[in-house]
Amino acid sequence: MVAMAEGDPFRTLNVRKDVVIAAPVEIAWEATLAQLGPECEMPGGAPFPMTFEAWPGGRWFRDLGEGVGHLWGHVQVIKPPKLIELCGPMFMSYPAISHVQYRFSEAPGGSRLELIHRAMGLIPDDHMASVGEGWQYFVDRIETIARRRLTSR
Repeated sequence: MVAMAEGDPFRTLNVRKDVVIAAPVEIAWEATLAQLGPECEMPGGAPFPMTFEAWPGGRWFRDLGEGVGHLWGHVQVIKPPKLIELCGPMFMSYPAISHVQYRFSEAPGGSRLELIHRAMGLIPDDHMASVGEGWQYFVDRIETIARRRLTSR
């Protein structure tokens, strides 16, 4: 038997962030890999180390040890230092699928990062309202890491 659940809103999400990072593309790329991996932080500054396997089919996940963790996605496309595309559930522990794209290009004063997150599924109201803030934190964190790496060279 198949039943349609009433009241479960199927929604689409489209978040776009477009920033200029005051660092060359290669450093912005390195900073992004750090934020996707061991230097990841969540809003509020809480450390949230992740594992990011930087190759096609690679996983992006949180390993909490003893077989506990959360898969965020898989690398769909990677073209260093210009493009990363990820697909998977991301932080969504409900029926949903996501596609996240990090696209880098040269820009006056550094490099341009376009981050796009598109998702569809049974996305709750609180996620619809706050996911843009979470991605803004990620982008800001990438800028912070890039700045730190630039000054340490």
